[in-house]
Amino acid sequence: MPNTSDDTRLSRRLAAVRPSATGAISEAARNLAAQGRKIISLSEGELDFDTPTHIQNAAIQGIREGHTRYTNVGGTPQLKAAIARKFLRDNDLKFKHNEIIASTGAKQILFNAMLATLNPGDEAIMVAPYWVSYSEMVRIAGGEPVIAIPNAQDDFKLTPALLRASITQKTRWLIMNSPGNPSGSLYSAKELQEIATVLDEYPNAMVLSDDIYEAIIFTGEFVTFAQVNPRMQDRTLTINGVSKAYAMTGWRLGYAGGPAWLIKALELLQSQSTSNPSSVSQVAAIAALDGPQEFLSKWRHQLQVRRDLAIEALSAVANILQVTTPPAAFYLYANCSAALGMQTSSGGLIRSDSDLALYLLQDAGVAVVPGTAFGLAPYLRIAYGVSDSELLLACQLVVAAIKRLTKP
Repeated sequence: MPNTSDDTRLSRRLAAVRPSATGAISEAARNLAAQGRKIISLSEGELDFDTPTHIQNAAIQGIREGHTRYTNVGGTPQLKAAIARKFLRDNDLKFKHNEIIASTGAKQILFNAMLATLNPGDEAIMVAPYWVSYSEMVRIAGGEPVIAIPNAQDDFKLTPALLRASITQKTRWLIMNSPGNPSGSLYSAKELQEIATVLDEYPNAMVLSDDIYEAIIFTGEFVTFAQVNPRMQDRTLTINGVSKAYAMTGWRLGYAGGPAWLIKALELLQSQSTSNPSSVSQVAAIAALDGPQEFLSKWRHQLQVRRDLAIEALSAVANILQVTTPPAAFYLYANCSAALGMQTSSGGLIRSDSDLALYLLQDAGVAVVPGTAFGLAPYLRIAYGVSDSELLLACQLVVAAIKRLTKP
């Protein structure tokens, strides 16, 4: 009987996909924790805040009122109306109900957008450092990720010159993420307008504007791509969700506004995969979008305090970890090139940011994500969405571990 390996049973599509480095770090951290190690995770992209009480209560009331059954695939009319109000109120964007979709997280919309539009040979541009799933989604859909690598001096932001060097007639998407994960970079209206001027020359290229960190800004003003380039609204898919702004990562509810033809295609894909997003989460999302927003300023203040606390604590090893002050999101993206070539106390060699991340996990009990995962090395992404005390302790442990590194 022929010997059939597991790999031969998998599709070629899956063979092109790389495992998530964030998932690998999280798994290693869980394994160490299972062995009794105290691990502080600065690797997760979620906040430690509770979902606000009024949102929790709306969900509970929704269950009691029987909102527990199938809904329209792309969301209830009530949710779509709330999303339309949000886009108009916050972003000056007008969408009809057939131009809006709700899904099981913003991630599903991103994935379905790639599946719905990419053919073999099509390209999607993303700006390094980029969220780990962008490139893999493009590959799964049969497209080719094109990585635009900006200068750190440009705050990791795409410039018109860099876009011109990256874009071709095969470009189907430009994926924009502002505020950015992991860099925390924030685009101004002028910068987005300059990018649109280049795109004017490539009418087949669309823009995917990932605005999931919109509510977490410390310095500057948030604007979304279609807001400052209204002529391009019919070429833009504007994606957002309730996960980051309202501490609702587990509720799995994302939404988007875009041209009706694309939204129709996304609903078709969704109808044959997951169907509607959770009915209870939809009720909660209405309460989130339409309810009080004042608590967000308190959360932003807490996160800014944490950001500054982490930067101050890590300044003790500024010769090894170079940390800049991001204007938004809740990550630090620290350059660790000075650590490469150094040795651990056990004689191990730090050859890459992945080695350094593993060393900090094993030696300091702190989980961070290497920049390799985000397409730009050598860096570490440090998420500060944990309590002040845990964050300070984690940074102190990182500093102590880095000070134990020596030059060979």
